[in-house]
Amino acid sequence: MVSKCANPDCSTPFLYFRRGRLFRVEVQPGMELDEDLEGEVSGRKPARRIEFFWLCGECAATMTLNVQKGSGVALRTRVRAAGL
Repeated sequence: MVSKCANPDCSTPFLYFRRGRLFRVEVQPGMELDEDLEGEVSGRKPARRIEFFWLCGECAATMTLNVQKGSGVALRTRVRAAGL
């Protein structure tokens, strides 16, 4: 559950969707055992889960999240196109 801005230097609490930016990230932390209906281990499959991160309006104006497989989620400065 999202409770505050994903920027560790910001303490803005998450209250509403109307301000800021919400990110949906599929996380694959490792491998989990796949059990069949009888409880026997039948193989391995990658564990997948969805996590949400939120940047408040002020942080979202200058930052975004960078998702890289294997290294996780990190903040980065937002690059603006020339002329904007």
